[in-house]
Amino acid sequence: MPKPKLLQSLRANLRLRHFSPRTEEAYSGWVRRYVRFQGLRHPADLGEAEVKAFLTHLAVDRQLAPSTLAQALAALLFLYREVVGRPLAGVGPVPRARAPVRLPVVLTPEEVRRVLEQMRGTTRLAALLLYGSGMRLLECLTLRVKDIDLVRGEIRIRRAKGAKDRVTVLPEIVGPAVASQIERVRALHQRDCEGEAGWVELPGALARKYPRAGRSLPWQWVFPARRIYADRDTGERRRHHLHESAVQRAMAEAVRRSGITKRATCHTLRHSFATHLLEGGADIRTVQELLGHRDVSTTMWYTHVLNRGGLGVRSPADRAGLGDLIAGMAD
Repeated sequence: MPKPKLLQSLRANLRLRHFSPRTEEAYSGWVRRYVRFQGLRHPADLGEAEVKAFLTHLAVDRQLAPSTLAQALAALLFLYREVVGRPLAGVGPVPRARAPVRLPVVLTPEEVRRVLEQMRGTTRLAALLLYGSGMRLLECLTLRVKDIDLVRGEIRIRRAKGAKDRVTVLPEIVGPAVASQIERVRALHQRDCEGEAGWVELPGALARKYPRAGRSLPWQWVFPARRIYADRDTGERRRHHLHESAVQRAMAEAVRRSGITKRATCHTLRHSFATHLLEGGADIRTVQELLGHRDVSTTMWYTHVLNRGGLGVRSPADRAGLGDLIAGMAD
């Protein structure tokens, strides 16, 4: 295994550059695998030839996908550049399969309804937001109370993919249910504070800059987890946000119960949001901004519809007649 100092330095450099926790976990995993593959030798004693041998092993022996190989290479390039202090001169060509071009799975509005009808409570609300706003699952579950603007009908997504903020639409029909969810969060937070808890994790260095912010309502998760845990560094009694697996399991079960044979996941709701907006005449650039795509060519996956203009966007969740699914959720 690599020396703890190596991984500690790797994590410190990743956090310094504001990489996401998931990237930190992934890069650390690749460095561990690389060191094991090289017989537990330190990366400082290795170079381009050893990196290429590792990547070739992943491509040929393990037959990993091109996107996975790209992540492994990125992790090792970062390791040598920022931790070892010796940027790799060039790894050279690595045998890899060309990434297959797969069109996204998209549900019809009726299929979306059938799936949502099989869901209940918090997971249904989360799924409605995925379809109604085009968020990724983790973006939805890491929303804070302050990120919801019920008056303007907007959701502000912080530090999304690519470390960029963006704004997307909050469906009108979901607004009352979201408001009720925030009130439940308010009541839960008050009980937590009375029990000497009420803290949440803050991004970056905000905890040092604003020591009490982590116990304030605006920073609470919109979808908090049920259990409280004690942070091992600070001792604060915190809540995490709802885990992705809870919504993923509910979605998988709902798809099964609905009888839909498409391979639909939570991300399928994001694909459906984009496709239905474009089918409704939304401008491709507007959809690109709502989805947070860096390049419009990624957005073009969803359709060959020409840019028709029109800056106003109404969520497909509002057009799909899902209002009856909200009944009772605002109580």
